[in-house]
Amino acid sequence: MRIYIVEDEPLITVTIETALTKQGFKVVGEGESYDVAFDGIKQLKPDLVLLDIQLEGEKDGIDLALQLDQRNIPYLYLTSQTDPQTVLRVKETHPLGFIVKPFTETGLRSQIELAWHNFALTRDDFLIFKSEGQTYKVNQKEVKYLKAFDNYCYVITDHHEYLIPKTLKHTSETLNWAHFVKPHRSFVVNLRKVTSVGLDHLLVDGTSIPMTASNKERIMQKLHS
Repeated sequence: MRIYIVEDEPLITVTIETALTKQGFKVVGEGESYDVAFDGIKQLKPDLVLLDIQLEGEKDGIDLALQLDQRNIPYLYLTSQTDPQTVLRVKETHPLGFIVKPFTETGLRSQIELAWHNFALTRDDFLIFKSEGQTYKVNQKEVKYLKAFDNYCYVITDHHEYLIPKTLKHTSETLNWAHFVKPHRSFVVNLRKVTSVGLDHLLVDGTSIPMTASNKERIMQKLHS
């Protein structure tokens, strides 16, 4: 996950960046003011913004949050402010949640992962690809599975089967991985389409998809969650 940090205290910024990097996230940029952060976010296009409410300058984090809402950019407030006036202004925005200072490294990771998971479950995602000279935009909810075929890839949906002149790895990069798993090196499966789980396979609408033993535990955990 690519994260942009908006924070006006350099020491806190370094602390957050260090914690995120240790936990496997990628920090793509940071800004200490509304203008710097707004320009950086537009340029770098992060997946998620950690947004402090108190910033340098006339405009604060809530002003920036209103701009992020207009652009459908997800963000988490990072703040210690809970006064009534701030709470009233916050209610006009739509954050994924709040991380209250001071925070622990594990708490920071847990809050980010929980907020992102809930966000991923509610949004509609699309898979855009070319097949036989046509460009298609398919809702990922309709995708049953993807199957590797040499340097090509099949996308199997509820109603169609598309052959794409791209590898499985390339085609699956834009999938919402809250809903997809890779049970075998040649397959990517939509968990919402799984009807049963066998010892070494998944059943997807009557089709048996091979599953390696090393992937089974992770897939079962994801199914239960």
